[in-house]
Amino acid sequence: MRILFITATRLGDAVLSTGILAALIQRYPNARMTIACGPVAADLFRNVPGLERILVMDKRRYDLHWLDLWRACAPQRWDIVVDLRGSATSFFLRAGRRHIMRGGRRPGRRLEHLAGVLNLTPPPLPTVWTTRAERDGAARIIPPGPMVMAFGPTANWDGKIWPAERYVAVWHALHARYPQARLAVFYGPGEYEARLARPVLQALPDAIDAGAHFTLTQTAAMLARCALYVGNDSGLMHLAAATGIPTLGLFGPSRASEYAPAGLHARWIAAPGPEGATPMTGLQTPDVAHAALTLLEDARP
Repeated sequence: MRILFITATRLGDAVLSTGILAALIQRYPNARMTIACGPVAADLFRNVPGLERILVMDKRRYDLHWLDLWRACAPQRWDIVVDLRGSATSFFLRAGRRHIMRGGRRPGRRLEHLAGVLNLTPPPLPTVWTTRAERDGAARIIPPGPMVMAFGPTANWDGKIWPAERYVAVWHALHARYPQARLAVFYGPGEYEARLARPVLQALPDAIDAGAHFTLTQTAAMLARCALYVGNDSGLMHLAAATGIPTLGLFGPSRASEYAPAGLHARWIAAPGPEGATPMTGLQTPDVAHAALTLLEDARP
């Protein structure tokens, strides 16, 4: 059996889709999986069970990337095509069954919209697949011992970024409660992400620098070793939640009703005001610190 799974270009959406992919793998454990996604998300799927290939869709003018995808997939007859992008391409492939997401972006939880493509109720939680080598490497960076808490002070849009000095203040509140704890700062590749993380790393020089040089699955393996994650609405926030660790997402001008983190111990806090129209500066440090401590204590055995 061969399954084509067409998923997102953005990391957060791709992470949210992993629960649907995991459900397919559980239902068809011997299937050979082909994943089509954007370049930012491609690394997320490198360890998928039964993976045959990853088709990276580099965006081209006039939507020619969809023609590229059709050319790559047309020679094969697919037993199942799952298209979470709602593209016309899926209709021009030979397939036994098609499950195509319709309607584009709409109100309500994105996770539930994705699960509806396969009529999955309740929606399966996102997951992430890591290797033993990645987990061993993560243990060298975040070793056993005192708990490590993680911050994700970056995002793909300045409007979603909580001020760096408030992250520093939250760390002082967390550290006062757990004086043996250490901090790890996570961020993605590139100078933009490094610039956003730099003020937190400079203010807290003892923090573990867990950004820039790692693959997504290496990052997931490191996140899985942390006791808590606090971060802006971003792909990293969704990745942290997918590992199952306590994850607190911070929201202002983005909508938690659509993109709240989904995981075993995932919560969110938003700046007061109209959803989707409130600046991150409205989110106060004491409120975030309280929410983070409450989440951590509720999640501990």
